[in-house]
Amino acid sequence: MADDQDKSQQTEEPTAKRLEQAREQGDIIKSQEVSAFVLLAGGTLAIAMFGKYTAVGLAKTLMIFLEQPDALNVDGPGLADMTRMLLMHLGVALGPFFGVMMVAALAGHLIQGRPVFSAQKLAPDLTKLSLISGFKRLFGPDGWMNLLKGLVKMGIVGIAIWIQLWPQRNAMGNVLTQSTSDVVWDMSHLLFKVLMTALAALAVIAGLDYFWQRMQFFKRNRMSKQEIKEEFRQNEGDPTIKAKIRQIRQERSRKRMMARVPEATVVIMNPTHYAVALQYVSGQMAAPICVAKGVDALALRIRALAEENEVPVVENPPLARALHAAIEVDEPVPAEHFKAVAQVIGYVFRLQGKIPR
Repeated sequence: MADDQDKSQQTEEPTAKRLEQAREQGDIIKSQEVSAFVLLAGGTLAIAMFGKYTAVGLAKTLMIFLEQPDALNVDGPGLADMTRMLLMHLGVALGPFFGVMMVAALAGHLIQGRPVFSAQKLAPDLTKLSLISGFKRLFGPDGWMNLLKGLVKMGIVGIAIWIQLWPQRNAMGNVLTQSTSDVVWDMSHLLFKVLMTALAALAVIAGLDYFWQRMQFFKRNRMSKQEIKEEFRQNEGDPTIKAKIRQIRQERSRKRMMARVPEATVVIMNPTHYAVALQYVSGQMAAPICVAKGVDALALRIRALAEENEVPVVENPPLARALHAAIEVDEPVPAEHFKAVAQVIGYVFRLQGKIPR
């Protein structure tokens, strides 16, 4: 019941990390039909490339057994020498054919994904010895699906081959009346037609099976919402902790900013909503610098702190809003606001007697 409940909660598509973990454990998208199709295609290619060479080589090697069997030395060392000679000639004749087949068998696996080695697949699994588990594999959904796939595959390939062979039934009946070269030509031509038809049928089956295996792979690795949250916490950190750290950093930054308000030359206010504290030292700064800014409650705190430290507060709502939007702490006043800010600072300096009225 617990497994069923867990499966019912796995409603989310797997993440890239989950798919990589599945691959490392040996769980990959694998279609036997694709491998069979590539292997048959390789066999067809091998026959096209080396069929004649292999047939001639086999004929020459085996001809001695048919023409001069009485001349064969099968006593003692003669039998060993004949066996070595036979194996060597068979290797030369069949080597290219089997070489192509080996490459095709390897390609059938590689085109479905890069190779993976998993020690978990080599470890003994005692559950496979269980009769109950065996019955579940045989008569469960996967077992019935494999049986259905096998029947459908045999039916499709069988029908495809029958379509090619049935029209040739009369020609095959005349084989005994034909010359050897004609028989070889007709049979090789018919063989290729049958192979190409089987390949076309297997291509459809392989495509459908790969699509099915891909669906099953993603279904096996679906995740619950809780698993996704846990993975996110592992990758990005706990959101609660990150939010707390961000809050602490903001608070520290705000305290450093508020500590600079007493150094300001003027605080420009939109009476209760915006506050921008500017510092300007004549002869040392090319332009006034923002040392603090805030809105609403923070703006009121900046105003109160400025008044406590006798920093002039000037109410200019349009300029306060414009500066708050255009400037950050420790940045100079933009050129487009120079004139308005200069008028405010000039007004403050006149009040403080720093410049004549």
